[in-house]
Formats: sequence, C-alpha cells, structure tokens
Amino acid sequence: MNKIALIILSIALVIVFAIIFSGGSKKQIISVNNVEIKDGIQYIRIDAKGGYSPAVTLAKAGIPTKLLVQTNNTFDCSAALVVRDADFQGILPQNAETEIDLGIKQAGEKVEGVCGMGMYNFEINFEV
Repeated sequence: MNKIALIILSIALVIVFAIIFSGGSKKQIISVNNVEIKDGIQYIRIDAKGGYSPAVTLAKAGIPTKLLVQTNNTFDCSAALVVRDADFQGILPQNAETEIDLGIKQAGEKVEGVCGMGMYNFEINFEV
C-alpha cells in the first residue's frame, strides 16, 4: 500500500513541477484589445504590476506608435523597465502612465520589454 502511495505522490509532484516550470502559459495570451489608433498615432497599453499584461500584443505596422505603460501600486521589479528598441531604461512611477515613443515599425518587427531583473517580459509584434 505504501508503495502505491509513493508512486502516486511522485507522479503528482512531477505534474506540479511541470506546470510551474513550463513558463509558457502566459505567453499564449495575445491581445489586440489594448491597441488604439487615434489621430494617426497608434497607442499600445501595457499594465505593469507583477509582470506585464498582455504578454503579447499584435499591432499595425507603418504608423507612428507610442507605448503607454500603466502602473497601479507597482512595487515589484516590473517597475524597472527596459525597452531596448526605444532606447528606454528607467524606473516607472508607482501610480502613473508612462509614454514611450516606439517610432514607426515595419511589418515583421518586434519590440520587447523586460523588467530590470529579467523575470517579466512582453512583446509587441507588428503586422500589415
């Protein structure tokens, strides 16, 4: 009986660790609802708190684009943001919206943002 319980417990632990360390579940969330074009400028909204949401955004290529990063009581490492494609590196305010100019991106280009510790990230994929 103890042997069976040990086998079941071992299988359960393997499953739990596989779920925890798979790391890909959040990346599967793709959003276009956080993109708005107003007066010829594309605005992409990303929330920064305990990571970045959404993790993947689809945006339109060929138009001026601005990234709006919203913080709301953000005290974790997602407040330390690096967006290399925009030459941006800084500490975001705890409660505010920060605007980052991304310029005009072409189809197939990708902009990535990462926290200062490299734990959290997001990407914006530009399409026609």
